[in-house]
This record gives sequence, structure tokens and C-alpha cells, in this order.
Amino acid sequence: MEVTETKSEGLRREYTLTVSAADLEAKTTEKLETVRADFQMKGFRKGKAPLPLLKKMFGKSVLGEVVQESVDGAVQQHLSDQGHRPAAQPDVKIANEEFDEGQDLTVELSYDCLPEVPEINYSGIKLERKTVEIDDAALTEALERLASNSADYEARDEGAAAEEHDQVVIDFAGSIDGEAFEGGTAEDYPLVLGSNSFIPGFEEQLMGLKAGDQKDVNVTFPEAYGAANLAGKDAVFACTVKEVRAPKPAEINDALAEKYGSASLDELKEQMKTQIGMEFTEASRSLLKRRLLDELDGMVSFDLPTSLVEAETMQIAHQLWHEEHPDADDKERGDIEPTEEHARLAQRRVRLGLLLAELGRKEEVEISEQEMGQAVMRQAQQYPGQEREFFDFVKSNRQALESIRAPLFEDKVVDLIIERAAVTEVSVTKEALQEEIEALDAEV
Repeated sequence: MEVTETKSEGLRREYTLTVSAADLEAKTTEKLETVRADFQMKGFRKGKAPLPLLKKMFGKSVLGEVVQESVDGAVQQHLSDQGHRPAAQPDVKIANEEFDEGQDLTVELSYDCLPEVPEINYSGIKLERKTVEIDDAALTEALERLASNSADYEARDEGAAAEEHDQVVIDFAGSIDGEAFEGGTAEDYPLVLGSNSFIPGFEEQLMGLKAGDQKDVNVTFPEAYGAANLAGKDAVFACTVKEVRAPKPAEINDALAEKYGSASLDELKEQMKTQIGMEFTEASRSLLKRRLLDELDGMVSFDLPTSLVEAETMQIAHQLWHEEHPDADDKERGDIEPTEEHARLAQRRVRLGLLLAELGRKEEVEISEQEMGQAVMRQAQQYPGQEREFFDFVKSNRQALESIRAPLFEDKVVDLIIERAAVTEVSVTKEALQEEIEALDAEV
């Protein structure tokens, strides 16, 4: 194999690899000999069919296999000889537009190399782990939320106007262009205003209505609505309010505890303390990780693979666009022009990703099958009734598996660094912890 370097700028490498026609011919002949050993042709004993005849019958298909194997082999041999680790899947292209038997095979190969990542003295990193004491106020607040979520509803005084969080009992009949549609009619439907359980704009138009009021509610189904025949359509719902009910929080007692599967209020309180403690611990770890990443980002500087930065920049731009337009579909997106801010975030992510990946590689960090299985199970629970389909999809999709494995790997490496860093515990209020987290989120 002949190798010609055509570009070497920074981390970018481009080459032309040439596999001679003689090598291809030898590999083709070798494959045909393997075929001939088990091939039975009329007029010849098994394994004795003439090679030229086999070549005429199977030559093109065998040559296709040889070409693919030669391309893969040439790329792998080149990377091994050069000692290069590509940052992403190399771009491989057969230069011969109409490759045929008897020709040399010319392959154009391009990729970005992974950079040399500098060593870091992790023991020199100083961090604070914020701890929050679970006081009576925090426990009371959590219990009040449970009571509010378990609220019953009682009829308001006659003539009372519906307010947010009230429950209105309504009859409604929906129509599009004057025609009723399936699923658009109901009687005695209990709707909590502000629950956002109906089409956007529906609940707001019922605010201020009283029992006995009638109103035509005009809405537009979202473009991404589940029923294709309704998506994007303007609809009118003729509504009659039959009753207005105010929420009545449940009392904090043993009966409330039983609703949540506890034997008594004291048992519920202990369970709530454990849950609140886990929430504070998770929030504190999230903050500690972010502070660590900020420290690492300021400690290292090295060349970044252009291909990774460009791909990450576009991913960030698309992600933020969809966050700003949650109801829009891809057809409405058009061309998204990444900004300098998108590029800055991408550079940070790529730099930190390479740094953590290199440390994990050197420290031989691995994700066990059990850890992967548990992570897949957790994600499958987000698709109730479709768990089997999710498992099958993940099993057959390498990219999906990697999207699950990557955060597990990152967290393991982060934990390893934290173990070696100088970490001081600082007691704070839950309000202070929340404010610090919100301030960091606002910076992104």
C-alpha cells in the first residue's frame, strides 16, 4: 500500500492510500479458491471447477467484497502505522469513480487527530461541597406540597367566578369548520384551571366564568399534535360551566400518610426526610460537578478537533432553537445559523469532554454490564407500555447505547477527580443552594 500525505494542518490530516491492482487480484483469487473448495459444478468433481469459470460467475461480487475489505484494512493499517487516534469516524472515499478489475484502488482519507491532553494535578483543585440540614421548615413545606397535591374540591359559593387552580365541571363540544370531530365532546368533565392538560389557550378562556355560563372557546391545535387530522387546525369548543369548585388541601395526618403508602404520619415524615436528603445531595453534587468543570476549563488549553467543535456547535444551536420553539417541528426550523455563543459553548464542551475521556482512558474507567442494564432500565421507565420496544431499539442502535453510556462514564471520572481534589464541606440553607444553582444556569 502506498500512502501520500496531502494535508497536515494542526490536528487535520488528509491522505491518499493506494492499493495495487496486483494485491486486489491476489485477494480475489484467494477468495475464489475458498469458494471452489466447496463448489460443485456439473461436469467437474467437487472443488475442481476451473478458476477462470468461477471468476466469470462470481468475480464481480467477490471483487466487491475484496474492495470493501481492502479499504477497511488500508485505513486500519494506516492508523496503526501512524499511531493516530481519530477524534471521530474518519471520512473515507474511493477516488476511482468507476472502479473496475485491473485498476489500482485509490482511497481518499481525512480525519482530525485527537490532541495531546496535558496532565493535571487534581490535588491542587479546591472545591466546596454544600450541605443542607433538613430542618422542620423544610419537612413542613414538603408535607404541605403533598397535602396540596392530594387536594379535594368543594363547590364555591353560588355566583363565584372560576380562578386559577379551581376545578370547573364542564360540558363541551368541539368542531372544526362547523363539523364535530371524534373525541371532541364530553359531559361533566372536571378540569383544573392552570393544569395545562388541555390544548394551549383553552383553560385561560374559562377563567372568570361562573356556574351556568356558556362560552365558545377558540383554540388552535399544535402542529405537533398527536392526531394528524387535528394538527394545526383551528377549533371551536362550545362550553357550559356546570360547577365551580375550590381546592381544599388534605389535612396532614395519618389519613394523608396512608394515601402515600405509609402506616402513619411519623413514618411518612421519616420517608420524606430521606427523600429530601437525597434531593439536597443530588443538587449539591450537581453544583459541585459544575464548579469542578469550571475549574478544569480554566486549567487546560489545547488544540480542538475542528470536526468535533463544528458538530457540537450545530447540535447546541438546534437544541436551543427547539427549546425556544417547543411546539414547532423540523419543517418550520429552516436553516439555523450558529452564533459565536454557540461556538464558545461547543468549544468548552469538546475541551472538557476530551479531558475527561483521556483521564478515564488512563485510569481504565469502565462501565459494567450491570451498570448499563440499570441505566437502560431507568430510561425505559420513561416509556410506560413501550419498554420492550425501547430495549430492542437500544440493543440494535449503537448511538443510542453510547448516549446512555457516556454520562455514566463522565460521572465516574468526575467522582474520581473529586476524590483527589481538596473538597471542603460548607453548610448552607436550601435557599442559598438553590440561588447558586439558578445563577449558574443563567450563565449558560
